[in-house]
Amino acid sequence: QVQLVESGGGLVQAGGSLRLSCAASGNSPSFNAMAWHRQAPGKQRELVASLTSRGITNYADSVKGRFTISRDNAKNTVYLQMNSLNPEDTAVYYCNAVQFVSIARRVDYWGQGTQVTVSS
Repeated sequence: QVQLVESGGGLVQAGGSLRLSCAASGNSPSFNAMAWHRQAPGKQRELVASLTSRGITNYADSVKGRFTISRDNAKNTVYLQMNSLNPEDTAVYYCNAVQFVSIARRVDYWGQGTQVTVSS
């Protein structure tokens, strides 16, 4: 069974930085993509950043230039470096791994979430 375990969340002042990590354990397949999502109180979950197995990245407009997603394939771990944090970044951050089982079917794995709180 695949497990995604996030770490690195916490409380930081505006302008500060945090680095989130997400390690896959168990019988992990080769993921086609890994991503970070976040959900703030009263808001829908949104995609923050994604990284495909081919190295293609995608960022939400609100984090472009401040956040960087990276991956260590040997460790089956994905990271999210977050700089210049502001209170609007406060949310629970979720790690997501995607496996394309076939052309028409994908399997999504999710972590339990890690809280990021940015104080003003």
